[in-house]
Amino acid sequence: MIAEHLALFVASSLRLAMPLVFASTGELVSERAGVLNLSLEGMMLTGAFFGAWGSWSTNDPLLGLLIGVLAALIVALVQAWLSVSVGANQLVVGIGFNILALGATTLLYREVFGALSRDAIPGFGKWHVPVLGDLPWMGTALFQQTGLVYLGLGLLLVTWLALDQTAWGLAIKAVGEEPRAADQAGVAIRRIRYGAVLFAGGMAGLGGAFVSLGDIHTFTENMTNGAGYLAITAVIFGAWRPGKTFLACLLFGAATALQFQLPDMGVTVPTTLLLLLPYVLALLAVVGAVGRTAPPAALALPYRRG
Repeated sequence: MIAEHLALFVASSLRLAMPLVFASTGELVSERAGVLNLSLEGMMLTGAFFGAWGSWSTNDPLLGLLIGVLAALIVALVQAWLSVSVGANQLVVGIGFNILALGATTLLYREVFGALSRDAIPGFGKWHVPVLGDLPWMGTALFQQTGLVYLGLGLLLVTWLALDQTAWGLAIKAVGEEPRAADQAGVAIRRIRYGAVLFAGGMAGLGGAFVSLGDIHTFTENMTNGAGYLAITAVIFGAWRPGKTFLACLLFGAATALQFQLPDMGVTVPTTLLLLLPYVLALLAVVGAVGRTAPPAALALPYRRG
């Protein structure tokens, strides 16, 4: 019985961490390039809604996923224009996009799904990995997840290698640390930052669509419920390193999974405490990280040549 509960807890923790893994991987690249996307929550919510709408409209979750990512990319493009080209305050822009996304998706949800809010939409089922999925305990926990879980882990690994082992990764870091020196060396600052923000938007769209298509198979108002903010916190807690950021996402996923696992195991804990647990951990993580890690030197600072 204990082994079954543990396997279920591990599986749930990984599944609940994946929206954060998608979003934080993109945000990590953007922040290393010097652009803070506080609008990550709005991008995820946009991806979740349009992913659900696209899947419901076409009866194809893959098309829905692509539509959700495209919608998030549009938000990211406007974010990049305001943050990089216009030089607007990135904190203000991010908060504004989050408010806009919440209001727009709530209105569209009531118009499109109002009468169908309880109906399931086409989504992605679990993928049983051959051979590995049949392993005792570990097979159930790790190798019987939706295919989007493995996509997210793969993108994390590729991003990790690209940042540490390629000229593109070196340019990203240079732009985020010393943009003037990078500019003098011939690095296209705007192009790098635009690309980083668009990458963050695409990953946030995948994270949001994962919630509506890979997990719940429906859309509800404000269904991301602060996941974008937790993803940004994971980047800070992870000291802007992919491996540590991934571990932070797993921590938040495990804290969320406890909301469901502890009552099933007969452990009596106040519901409000369980709901607060991921955010309490996020606060403690940020407080613990302050003073021990330093963000990219040019983070949230617009660059003007000359």
